[in-house]
Amino acid sequence: MNEFLQFLNEPLAQRSLWACGVIGFSNGFVSALVVLRRSALQIGTLSCALLPGIALAILLFGLFQLSILLGAVLAGLMVGLGSLFVSRTSRMEHDTALSVLHTTAFALGYIILITLGLQQKVDDWLFGNIMSMGDTDLWIAYITGALAVLSITALQRPLLITLFDPRAAATMGIPTRVFNYGIFALLILVLVSSLQAVGAFLTLGLLVAPAATMYLLTDRASWLFWGGGLIGGLGAICAFFLSYPLGWHLGATIIVVLGSLFLLAYLFSPKYGLLRLCRK
Repeated sequence: MNEFLQFLNEPLAQRSLWACGVIGFSNGFVSALVVLRRSALQIGTLSCALLPGIALAILLFGLFQLSILLGAVLAGLMVGLGSLFVSRTSRMEHDTALSVLHTTAFALGYIILITLGLQQKVDDWLFGNIMSMGDTDLWIAYITGALAVLSITALQRPLLITLFDPRAAATMGIPTRVFNYGIFALLILVLVSSLQAVGAFLTLGLLVAPAATMYLLTDRASWLFWGGGLIGGLGAICAFFLSYPLGWHLGATIIVVLGSLFLLAYLFSPKYGLLRLCRK
């Protein structure tokens, strides 16, 4: 216990704790968009598609934070939009095209990074390492999170109308196509900003579980945003205090905690919990 208290007094621990709260809240807030759009699997495939962009950026420009960020964003956009183009110009379903493109791109990116001798970095990008986040990583995560929360809050009403009834939104003069592309771009940015924290494999949990938990607790769509943010932030902070004494990987512990909260809501939700449905 004394060792843990000494660890909490270190600047690295305090920075990591702050990062857990901010990144957890912003991802939880944005997770409402993923749940309402019913696009969890699509976001999951895109999260793994970020790795080849990182690999190509390092291969072409070296190990620089800005090039890595831009490479990951471009890779996510290219795989997402490329799969849409393939599905519209062939008989292939969008999900099928997305699966083929993202796995191929992921494999190629992995080969490039291993060839460059970046095994340790690969592990960080796949599974995350909040403790190793530099000042640039943290500022990117903070600014992206603030941008996401502020823009969604300001445009929440037209966003919800677009998500629930695109035709009605179009008749009201809401630019639905712009909103859809904007949501997609925002999700990509949040994915990239969280990559160093929880990694490509685990970021999907952070972008789905908080709002999915709230979805079992409320019928009000607007509550998914702030409720998801609180669950994401508090869950990540709770994981921080659990991971060190248990010796667990912090990024994985965050997802385990959020998954456990989802399971509790699934079982004990006052309105939609499994135990309540079984008693009817």
